Amino acid sequence: MEKRDYYEVLGVSKSASLDEIKKAYRKLALKFHPDRNSDNKDAEQSFKEAAEAYEVLSDPEKRKKYDQFGHSGMKGAFGGHGFDMSDFYQAHGSEFGDVFDFFTGGSGSIFDAFFGGHGPGPGGRSQHRSARRGESLQFELGITFEEAVSGTRKEIEFRRLDTCSECGGTGAAKGYSKRKCPQCAGRGQVSSSQGFFSVTTTCPRCKGSGQVVERPCKACNGNGLVEKPHKVKVRIPAGVDTGVRLKSEGEGSMGPDGGLRGDLYVRIRVQPHHLFERTGDDIILKAPIDISTAALGGEIEIPTLEGKVSLKIPSGTQSGKIFRLKGKGIRNLHGYGVGDMFVKVLVETPVRMNSKQRKLVEEIKENFSLSNFPDKSAFIKSSEINKWK
Repeated sequence: MEKRDYYEVLGVSKSASLDEIKKAYRKLALKFHPDRNSDNKDAEQSFKEAAEAYEVLSDPEKRKKYDQFGHSGMKGAFGGHGFDMSDFYQAHGSEFGDVFDFFTGGSGSIFDAFFGGHGPGPGGRSQHRSARRGESLQFELGITFEEAVSGTRKEIEFRRLDTCSECGGTGAAKGYSKRKCPQCAGRGQVSSSQGFFSVTTTCPRCKGSGQVVERPCKACNGNGLVEKPHKVKVRIPAGVDTGVRLKSEGEGSMGPDGGLRGDLYVRIRVQPHHLFERTGDDIILKAPIDISTAALGGEIEIPTLEGKVSLKIPSGTQSGKIFRLKGKGIRNLHGYGVGDMFVKVLVETPVRMNSKQRKLVEEIKENFSLSNFPDKSAFIKSSEINKWK
């Protein structure tokens, strides 16, 4: 099935601001949320479609590529596995928490049901979990153009939440322990009546754990977690580009009460090259040539990603002429072949000529006629004064 235009999905114009895009997504997320449309596969698909559209249009780099190349420009934009709703929730869950919490009571249960967490309990709500998963982290990694082309390994250092060594993660001072939360009686949730409805939300005192610390540990303020430095080696596959996000499972922060670690998302930023310009898997090189080579033809030596090669220049080559070198571009991140290299030749006019050089140019000029310059001849004919009378 052909994908719809992202702007059409959100119902916004191509000049829409980030606030307009966010507002449009929020409206659709509420309308098509699976908790509101149980057993409606079309609504579930629309929910995911809106999330994917927002993921692209809310990111300046992805939006720029989409505006220029459409859906074909989105290859590799979501890492090696395509758009993933679990990744979207990890990245934007706090940003749209009110949308998701409206249906889940603040626990994110609908996403747990989608992505391998605890399924819904009685009444369609997720059952209480004492151990919540840790926060996923974002890290921006700058690499060189050459590293993006060939792939590399990088060791990165960042800070994440880890078990407090002072209290062993309990959050309680030595000699003390946790006790049942008096506000929710250990359930982790509290209920309140609003008219005909009973609304269940996460307990604000124990944050859903069902337990509170009698006397908090001074090292972690009762959280059981402290921020510590951490190093991890990341494999950067060949063909990555700016905006690609790599997922390193289980390298995020530790969850409270012994919960699983979150993930680490490494967003790639490729430094520009001094010679090559990248467009998808293709590269562009601007190569200057002198007037004599352009007029008479010849060969020039140009750099490629695999070393220098010779490029034949036909006689009468004009400035701006583009030559294509098939298979001399960048290997596709997902293994779909190799891009091409496009060489744009720019005829350079000589400067700082001495008297002898000027005389030679003048002699050459005298021996040319308009027939030697078809573009100039066509321009003169099209701009004759009687054409404008």
